[in-house]
Parts: sequence; C-alpha cells; structure tokens
Amino acid sequence: MGITECDNMLMLLSVSQKMSEEEREKVMPLIVKGFRDAAEDGGTSVTGGQTVVNPWVIVGGVATVVCQPNEFIMPDSAVPGDVLVLTKPLGTQVAVSAHQWLDNPERWNKIKLVVTREEVELAYQEAMFSMAMLNRTAAGLMRAFGAHAATDVTGFGILGHARALAGQQRQEVAFVIHNLPVIAKMAAVSKACGARFGLLQGTAPETSGGLLICLPREQAARFCAELKAPGRGEGHQAWIIGIVEKGARGARVIDKPRLIEVAPRGAPAPPDSPGTPPGEAAPPRPF
Repeated sequence: MGITECDNMLMLLSVSQKMSEEEREKVMPLIVKGFRDAAEDGGTSVTGGQTVVNPWVIVGGVATVVCQPNEFIMPDSAVPGDVLVLTKPLGTQVAVSAHQWLDNPERWNKIKLVVTREEVELAYQEAMFSMAMLNRTAAGLMRAFGAHAATDVTGFGILGHARALAGQQRQEVAFVIHNLPVIAKMAAVSKACGARFGLLQGTAPETSGGLLICLPREQAARFCAELKAPGRGEGHQAWIIGIVEKGARGARVIDKPRLIEVAPRGAPAPPDSPGTPPGEAAPPRPF
C-alpha cells in the first residue's frame, strides 16, 4: 500500500448486449472518456485494454508500476497501541440506493419519515464526490507518517476489510472499531431498512471507499490534520475510528459505536453543532 505513482493502465470494457446501437454510440465513449480522465487525474495514462460483449455494462482496469521497496508499505506490521484511521465517510451504497428510491413510491415510503428528499439529494452528491476522489493524497501521507498497515474499503464494508487486514498481521493483534463516520442521514435510512444494509454493523458495501490505516497513536491526529490542510486539495477528510490491541487477528465493531454524521458539501451547517466538523479527526472513545 502507499503507492502514489502508476506507470500505465489497461482498461477492461464490457458492452451490454441489451443496448441498442444508438445507446452504445452515446454511452460507451463517455465511459471510456471518464476512465481516461480518472487515469490522468492519477498521473498516468491508458495504454491498452480489451473490449467484450456481455449482458451487463462493466468497466474496470489493471494498474501496474515498478517501484523500490521503500516506496510502498507492506500491510502487515500493525502493533498494539496503534490507532485506526479512515479517510472517507461510509454510506455510499445507502446514499445511492436512497436516491434511486426517490422515484420508487414503495421504497420511498419506507424511509420518508427519517429523511427528506433534499437530504437524499445532498447525500447522493456527497457520495458522488467521495467515490470520484482518489486515495492518492492519503496514500502518500501515510508513508510520511509511518503507517504500519492499510487497505482500501470497498465491497466487503469497513468490517470485512478490517478483518481481512487484521488477518494479515505478523503480530497477534485485533482491530476494534469505536467510531463510524457516515454521510449525514444515511444511518437513519439504514436503520429504517432493517437488515438490508448493515451500515452501523460495518457490513454495508462501499464503492471507491477510503483507506483504513493503522498509524502510531502519536501520529494519527497529525495525519488527519495534514490530510485536510488547504494545500492538499478540496474535500479530503479523515477520522480516528478505533484501536489496535492484542488479539487473535480479527476485527469487530463495538455494540454501540459512536456515529459521526458527516455533513455533505453544500449542506447548511447546524448552528452551534457539537459534532465534529467535516474532515476533523474524531477523538476515539476512552480506551
């Protein structure tokens, strides 16, 4: 982990059999352009790839780089006393689903008592911003601040990826998650949907989520502050969400984790809010 440069990328593109020729001519070039733009944002370029016909539209890729041992971090050196830091809020899947339900009366009726249409729109926009943001800045900083291990949070949710990372550690350690930073109102939506998402249990899938990083305790707050510094670009955030302790290479979310409501960009800030402002490190619970 911690690689910030990429030598080249290959794009894997699947064109849906269900699309008409007109739809393909309009949609697929936009997908290709978006992929190339993202590669350029990451400082690399697309040098080739493969296109196939499939029942579904799929886009993905392979990134390759040749680097020295001191240019990356092996994700296996967490020690008791480290803290866990997360660099993007949770709740992207919930936000996207809630946005789709705005036009589905049956689904909308299940959540309309806990969230407004405007709040869903704001959460959706925040999810889009978050998913479109690269982890490149955070990856570079975690090397500078002496990270001991890290992984990205995607389809297996924060708990699934924490468990996978804990299982790779050389020392017998366990990860304990106390704080869950979540896009505002998405925790309430998740609760209203019963067991559908599991957001507060840490099992809700994320798309293009942030980095889960094991940092020395004395470096964690400085890392969070540096990541959100003006010179690092707009929108970077980080929260201290838990600890590393002695254990059997597992991970868990405590029974009643502290919920950190992350206000979407563009949302009016509540007056005299006691919560943690977006981007600031949330203090872990007393350990």
